[in-house]
Amino acid sequence: MKIRIALIVISFGLAIGIAAQGRGGRGPQQPLDIGGNWTGTWSNYNPNQTSSQPNVVCAKLDAKVAKVGEIWEASFEGDCGRPYKYSIKMEGRQTGNAVLFKGTVDLGAADGGVYDWIGRATNTEFFGFYTNAFSTGVFTLKRAN
Repeated sequence: MKIRIALIVISFGLAIGIAAQGRGGRGPQQPLDIGGNWTGTWSNYNPNQTSSQPNVVCAKLDAKVAKVGEIWEASFEGDCGRPYKYSIKMEGRQTGNAVLFKGTVDLGAADGGVYDWIGRATNTEFFGFYTNAFSTGVFTLKRAN
């Protein structure tokens, strides 16, 4: 009887050890450094027209991203019929090899008002989806050289 109990305890301990290894199989995650300069485009997107590609609104979008405390700050600028520059604070958390973002920003009545957006950044790509009362769209950025 004592041997049977000992085997059950050992088996239980091995099962817990194997399960713990499966959860963190890659070891501790290194923090991503997604700060720096990025460049790309932003486009309008109509989810009701899934067969068409997003309509590129402005072919040039530049961003500078920096972590300030626990918040990421991004400065987006370009020219879309007129120059623009917006500073946005983003909540982000690292998941695997990506940082997932979300945010809400009021760009003012002349620029569409309040926008909500979500995004994902890796060491090489920064992709996001935005929406407001009037439009939806996407932006895609790569590291600037």
